[in-house]
Amino acid sequence: MKEQFIDIPLVKNEAKKRFEIEIDGHFAFINYGETGKQIALVHTEAEPELAGTGAAVAVVEKTLEWIETNGYSLLPFCPYVFSYIKRHPEWKRIVDPGFMNYNEL
Repeated sequence: MKEQFIDIPLVKNEAKKRFEIEIDGHFAFINYGETGKQIALVHTEAEPELAGTGAAVAVVEKTLEWIETNGYSLLPFCPYVFSYIKRHPEWKRIVDPGFMNYNEL
């Protein structure tokens, strides 16, 4: 994660069902679903004003840290999150082994 994002807090916005970070009034976020102690990440997006800044990577990293810290298992349905975990296999430790594409990570 770029240094400029380290101190930006992650918000679990339960009303919008998304994890988000705000940078200069603009958001990078991941939509999620939650069942018990599982979090399904379904879509990652950064507003156009944040394109190319690394905000999407920052929200993914912060969200994965939140999931692990809070004792959840992950279902990475979002292609962006899935590919991030493929590039950073140390995060496979939080993916639920029952996830349909677990062996592709």
